[in-house]
Amino acid sequence: MTPDERRQLARALAAIDLPHPLLDPRLRRRRRFGLLFTMACCIGLAAWIAVLILNLPVRHTSSDWRAAWVGLDIAELAGFAATAWAAWHQRQILIFFMIITGTLLVCDAWFDLALDYGSRDFAMSLASALVVELPLALLLFTSARRLVRVTIQTMMRLSGVPGPVPPLWRIPLFAHGLEEALPARLRSRVTAAEGPSS
Repeated sequence: MTPDERRQLARALAAIDLPHPLLDPRLRRRRRFGLLFTMACCIGLAAWIAVLILNLPVRHTSSDWRAAWVGLDIAELAGFAATAWAAWHQRQILIFFMIITGTLLVCDAWFDLALDYGSRDFAMSLASALVVELPLALLLFTSARRLVRVTIQTMMRLSGVPGPVPPLWRIPLFAHGLEEALPARLRSRVTAAEGPSS
């Protein structure tokens, strides 16, 4: 065996006995807290939306209109710059930046359409949303999804897991091997290929 093959084998053997990351009691407590906190945020936000629906005026004049829009565009510029940097350097954080930038573009389109509805600027806002902001957001979201799937496919190939990449919603956050997410018909092949466990 070459030195690289020996190092790879040593890493593989060391990984066999690694415990599942979510079995650590501290991480399990944090996970429970995170789930409860997220549910509390959902309930609180639903209540806040009801308050806003009942109390916000139909029309409102803002003295900081320019700061709000320029601030949003600066955030979009920062998102595109960070995305370009991560793409240039081929860093995994690119996926994160793509999702943030796409979300900012969707927010920009929503605010343009909602605030210009019924005005003479609505047609321009609609064209901008349909031709620029939403297509760019869709491109960023689909590219981020594709990068996640390519990463998982590479891990599957390196681990000897056959078959296509499962849908992302089926893949556990910390799987003890990606075979957990595979259809039952493919799981048996992976188990047979790995042989009996010690």
